[in-house]
Amino acid sequence: MKRIIGLAAITLRTGLCLLILSVLNLGCQSSAPAPSTVNPINLIVAADGSGQFTNVQAAIMSVPSGHCTNPVIIHLKPGIYKELIYVQREKGFFKLVGEDPATTVITYNLSANLTNFDGKPLGTFRTPSALIDADDFTAENITFENSAGAVGQALAVRVDGDRAVFRNCRFLGWQDTILLNRGRQYFENCTIAGHVDFIFGAATAWFERCHIQCLGDGYITAASTPVNQPFGFVFSNCKITGDQPEARTWLGRPWRIYASTIFLNTEMSDVVRLEGWNDWKKPETHQTARYAEFHSTGPGGSPKQRVAWSRQLTKAEAAGITVGKVLGGADGWNPNAGQYHEKP
Repeated sequence: MKRIIGLAAITLRTGLCLLILSVLNLGCQSSAPAPSTVNPINLIVAADGSGQFTNVQAAIMSVPSGHCTNPVIIHLKPGIYKELIYVQREKGFFKLVGEDPATTVITYNLSANLTNFDGKPLGTFRTPSALIDADDFTAENITFENSAGAVGQALAVRVDGDRAVFRNCRFLGWQDTILLNRGRQYFENCTIAGHVDFIFGAATAWFERCHIQCLGDGYITAASTPVNQPFGFVFSNCKITGDQPEARTWLGRPWRIYASTIFLNTEMSDVVRLEGWNDWKKPETHQTARYAEFHSTGPGGSPKQRVAWSRQLTKAEAAGITVGKVLGGADGWNPNAGQYHEKP
């Protein structure tokens, strides 16, 4: 009985601690601090040894956690950082800032078919070059790459944290380049390259002015949006191109049957198949999947030839799909507020 009471007390204390942390984070999000009150912790990583650290993970591990008034800003000097990155759950308000995504690259080459220590396949979800488990993560001017090549599933990035922001970044892979597993994410002016299902997962994500680069025949998205989640992936003012003249791709196929994917004002080259969407041999998704477009342009933007079970939005419907409505949530998150760019 004493043991049971003790366990109950521990559980209660843990719950209270989580509640307090939640309230603190809510306060950070609902009213961003004025720049004058922000006191960032600045760290420098340089592969050539000219910074405080020579690898990114060492810098991440050097600070236990950040806060909206004390964010941890890790500045990456140009270089190829061949390492696995893990931003643990407790490391909220961490920010990685490079100088140029063309010269600042985080890369590794794990793939699903590699074997782990007990001789079993590693599996898709253990392959990311960068795993973001913390909330309130930001990355700017960085390339995230999985260099395994055409060997099957191999993640460049997996995001499990909420309120993640990526600006002017590149995501390079082949199959399953980006896994947005849960939470909310905002991508702006990013390049995402892949071949099959290279943007997938159950999260809610907004892609603004991004370049979607199709490396061959395949599928751009594979959303697994839960039935009670109003939005999955939204692409706004983006561009879709293909690397191979004969390559053709679908805009998406449903990893789970309530998949939600929307393209707004997106320029589509002829790499996009005229039918647009694939049902992954799941005919029930004709009634459940939430696939829609508004004002798709270019040779691949052909509303009259799309599959009958996708939707063309009206101008009024499209105008109602905003960053605030898609990402705001209960905390009113605005990914364009509270972004500070202090230099060390």
